[in-house]
Amino acid sequence: QVQLVESGGGLVQAGGSLRLSCAASGRTFSNYAMGWFRQAPGKEREFVAAISWNGANTYYADSVKGRFTISRDNAKNTVYLQMSSLKPEDTAVYYCAARHNFDGGVVAGLYDYWGQGTQVTVSS
Repeated sequence: QVQLVESGGGLVQAGGSLRLSCAASGRTFSNYAMGWFRQAPGKEREFVAAISWNGANTYYADSVKGRFTISRDNAKNTVYLQMSSLKPEDTAVYYCAARHNFDGGVVAGLYDYWGQGTQVTVSS
C-alpha cells in the first residue's frame, strides 16, 4: 500500500501561483511514477501532469503546459506541482496518484493509489 497526502491548495487570484505537495509513505517511493489529476465540479477527472520514477521524464496536459511544473524529491518521498499564471479554469480539486511503473500516464485508470485531494480555487 502507498499512502498519499496532498497539501498546498488554497484560494489565489488569477495570475498568481501555488505549489502543491504530495507526501508518500508505505512503499519505496522511487519505484513509482507519479501523476497529478484534477476534477472540477460537474466534470470528469482530467490529467494534469506526470513524472517518471527517476524524474527524467515529465508530461503535461496542453492546458497547463508552460504554466505548471511537476517535480519530485525521492529523498523526501514527495512530488510537487508548481502552478503559475493561474486561471479561473484551473479551479478544481487536485489529486496526486502513484503508478507502480517507470513512467506515468494520462489515463487515471493506470494509477494504483490516490490521495484525498486538495482544493485549488482561482478567483478572477
